[in-house]
Amino acid sequence: MSLFREIVESPANSKFILQGNTAFALGVVHAGFHAATGYPGTPSTEVIDKALGFVRDKIIVDWSVNEAVAVSVAVGHVVAGHDVVVTMKIPGLFQAGDAITTMALNSAINSACVLYIASDYVPSSTQHVIDARYFLANSRLPVLEPRNHQEMYDIARTAADISRKFNTPVAVVASGILAHSEGMVTLREPRTISQAPLPENLKEWMLLPRIARANYDKATLERLPQVQLWSESSHLINETKGTDDFGVIVCGESDMIVREALHAAGLDPSIFSMAISYPIPRNRLKAFRKKIKGEMFLFEDGDTFLEERLRLEKIDITGKNELSGITDWSPEMILEFMSGYMNIDYKEKKKKTGIEPLMRPPSICPGCPYKAFGLAVQKLKKKGKIYASFGDIGCSTLLYFLNAIDTVLCMGASDSMRQGFVLSRPDMKAKTISVIGDSTECHSGMDSTRNAVFRNVAGVKVLLDNRITAMTGGQVAPSSPNNLSGQPHKFNLKKAVEAEGQRTVVVDAYNLKEIEEELKKSLDLAEKGEFSVIIIEGECIHEVENAKKVRTIETDYDKCRNCGLCNICPGIVHDENKVPHYTSMCTNCGSGTPVCMQVCPFDAIIPISEKEKPKAGSLPEYKPVGAVSIDKEKLPESLRVAIRGIGGQGNLFFGKVLSEVAMRTPYSETRIVKGDTHGMAQLGGSVISTFSCGEVFSPILAPGTADVLVVMEISEVLRPGFLELLKPGGTIIFNNFTAIPANAKPEDYPDSKKIEDLLSGYKIIKIDANKVAYDLGDKSGRTANVVVIGLLSTIAPFSDIPEDIWMSALMSISPGDNAKSANQMAFKAGRGVNLEL
Repeated sequence: MSLFREIVESPANSKFILQGNTAFALGVVHAGFHAATGYPGTPSTEVIDKALGFVRDKIIVDWSVNEAVAVSVAVGHVVAGHDVVVTMKIPGLFQAGDAITTMALNSAINSACVLYIASDYVPSSTQHVIDARYFLANSRLPVLEPRNHQEMYDIARTAADISRKFNTPVAVVASGILAHSEGMVTLREPRTISQAPLPENLKEWMLLPRIARANYDKATLERLPQVQLWSESSHLINETKGTDDFGVIVCGESDMIVREALHAAGLDPSIFSMAISYPIPRNRLKAFRKKIKGEMFLFEDGDTFLEERLRLEKIDITGKNELSGITDWSPEMILEFMSGYMNIDYKEKKKKTGIEPLMRPPSICPGCPYKAFGLAVQKLKKKGKIYASFGDIGCSTLLYFLNAIDTVLCMGASDSMRQGFVLSRPDMKAKTISVIGDSTECHSGMDSTRNAVFRNVAGVKVLLDNRITAMTGGQVAPSSPNNLSGQPHKFNLKKAVEAEGQRTVVVDAYNLKEIEEELKKSLDLAEKGEFSVIIIEGECIHEVENAKKVRTIETDYDKCRNCGLCNICPGIVHDENKVPHYTSMCTNCGSGTPVCMQVCPFDAIIPISEKEKPKAGSLPEYKPVGAVSIDKEKLPESLRVAIRGIGGQGNLFFGKVLSEVAMRTPYSETRIVKGDTHGMAQLGGSVISTFSCGEVFSPILAPGTADVLVVMEISEVLRPGFLELLKPGGTIIFNNFTAIPANAKPEDYPDSKKIEDLLSGYKIIKIDANKVAYDLGDKSGRTANVVVIGLLSTIAPFSDIPEDIWMSALMSISPGDNAKSANQMAFKAGRGVNLEL
C-alpha cells in the first residue's frame, strides 16, 4: 500500500506533514472529485505523479499529452457529469489558452471544473514570471490563492463548491514555493459527490459566436457579481486584530511570508488576509481600510494585479509601483520595504564575505543518456561543423552548460526556430541542428517535425528519447511503454516520427562514436537538401535498476596522463594534481558503456577486477525504539534550521527526519514547516533546505532566526544571504567535504583559509561526516547526512529533544532493514562526534 493511500484512508482529524501538492491532491480525493488529468510540469507535477496516481480506484486519473488536450478531456468529464481537476504550470496554462478561454464562458457547467495552476514567480523551474491572474480574470474565472498547507488541502473542496454553486470553472493558483514546501495538515471527513445526470442533449455546449457573446455577458454581469458577494462573508477572508497604527493586506502565499517577517521584527499590525484574488471582496476591504489610521501595506506575489484593482476601488494602499521587479517576497524584502515608509526597529546585518561562491550551474545527472550527445556537439562546434543548436524545454535544456544547445523558447519550438532561421539563412542549413526530448516531441514538437516536411526545410533534428518525462521527476509519456495506469499502449514514437516523411535514424545514446558519425552524416545530407531526424535512445538514469548503477570501472593510474578529458561528470573529481577520482555520484552510465571510458585517449579507465570489487558487509540488527514522552515546558518557542549543500547529499531526507521528530513532540500541536530547493537543481547543483516548528509561519526563514546552520559542502556557506539567517549565538555545523563541478578547475574553488577566516567569529562545530560514514563501511558516503543529523541532535536547542525520539523518527522513514541498520549506526556515530569535542 502506498503512503498516499494510507493517508487518504486515515480518519478525520489525523495530522500529517505534507508537501503542498500532496495536500491539494488529498483534498481532491476527500472533496469527492471523480476525475483528474494534466501534463507534468514543475511545480505542479506531484499532484498526479506522487499522489492521485496511487488511488486510481477512487478517481479516474492519467496524464494527457499536453495541457490543451488535458483541458479538453476535463471538459468532456464535466459534460458527463463528473467533478474534475486539471493540473499544470504557468506555461501550460497559456499552452491551453484556447481551450480555457472558450470553456470559461460556457454556462452549461453543472459539475465542478477546477484548474490547478502552480506558479513560479522566482522563477526556479520555468522561464515564466508572467502573472496569470490577468489572463484568468479576463476569462471571467474566479481565482483562488491558498495561503498555507492546510488551505492547500481545503481549497480543493472550496473550489469545487464554488464551481458547482455558480456554474463556473474555478482557477486555483498556488505558489510554487507553497506547492513544493511541506507543512502540517489536519484531515477532514471525506465526502461523496454524486455524478450529475446527463442532459437531454448537449446543445448547450455549442459555442457559436452569438452564444459566446451571450455567455460573456452572463459571466460578467451575473456570475462574477454573485461570486463576489459570496466571497465577502466566506472563509476565504479573515482578519487578524492588531494595532491600528498601520495595516497589512495579504493574499495567497504572501500571508506566510509576511507573518514570518512581522514575527521576526516583533510587529503586530491588523492583517486582512485573502485566499481569493478575483473577484475581490471590495466591501470588506473598504471597511478594513477605514479602521487603519496609518499606512496600509499590500503584499502579493506576481505583478500588481491586486494593487490595480484596489486603486480602482479608491482604496488607499502602499504597494509595489508599476516598475517594481519584485514578484516573490521574502521576509527581509518585506521588512526592508516597510522600513521605507515607517520606523521599524529591525535591521538586517548583511555579511560581506569578500569571497565569490563557486558557480554550480544545473547539470544533467551523472550517467545521463544525453551526455555523449552533448560531448559530440561540443566537439563538432569546436571544429566549426555546427554553428548553433536550437534547444527545447526539459532535461535537454541543461545541455546549455555543455555548450551543446544555444537557445530555448517554449515547449516543442526548437525545430520551428531552426526552420525560421534556415529559411532566412539557407547557407546555414548544414551548420545548425535542433534538439528536443521525447516527451516534448509528443507534447507539441511533432507539429514542428511535420512543418519541416511540409515546407521542405532541410536540416537535422535530434530527438533525445529517454522514454520518460525526466525533468519533472520521471512521469510516463506516450514514449513510455505503459501509461499511468500501467496499461501498455500502441503508440510508437519511432513509427510516429517516421510517418511524417523525413529520413529517420536511431542511435544508441551511450555510443559516442556512432552519435558523432551520424551527426556529421546528417549534416552532409542537409547540405544536399535532406531533412533528418536522429533518435538517440537511452533510458533515463533514474529509471535504471540500482544493480546496473554500481560502478564497475576504475582508473589505471599507470596509464593515466592527467589530461583532464574525463572531467565531464559529477561522478568524477580531479584533485589539485589533476588526478581523477570517482565519487559516490557515479552511476556507471547505467547499462551503457561508461562515457568517461570512451573519451579517455589512453585507455586508462578499465573494468574493476573481481578481487578489487567491494564485498557486501554485515550490519547490526536494528532494534525498534519504544514510545517516548516529552515535557512541553522544556522545549523552546520554536526551532529553526537551514541546510545548504549540493544535490545528492540527502538534504531532502534531512528535512523529512526533522519533520518526523517534530511530529513526536508537542510541536505537533503548533506549526511545522519545511522548504526545499526544487526545479533545476539537479545532482551536484546548489540546494538549500529549511525546517522550522513552533511559533513559525514560512518555509522561507527571516534573517537572524535560525538556531543552527548546516553546511554539507564547504563552499556552500558563501551563498548570499545564508550566514545572515543565523541568530546571535547560533551554531554552524561545518562538514569537511568539497565537490568541484564538472568542467571547473581545482583552482576555481574558494580558498579554504579565507573561508576559515570568514567564519572565525562564529560558533563552529566541524565534522568530516563523509569520513565517518566511510569508516562505518559506507564507501559511497550516502549516510553522511545521517551522521550530521546525529550531531545536530546533540546541539542546543535541538538537544532538548530526547535521543529516542530522534531515533524513532529516523527509523520511521528509513526504507528496509539494511537502511535502518546503516542509519542507526550513522546517527549514533554523529552523536559521538560532538561528545568528543
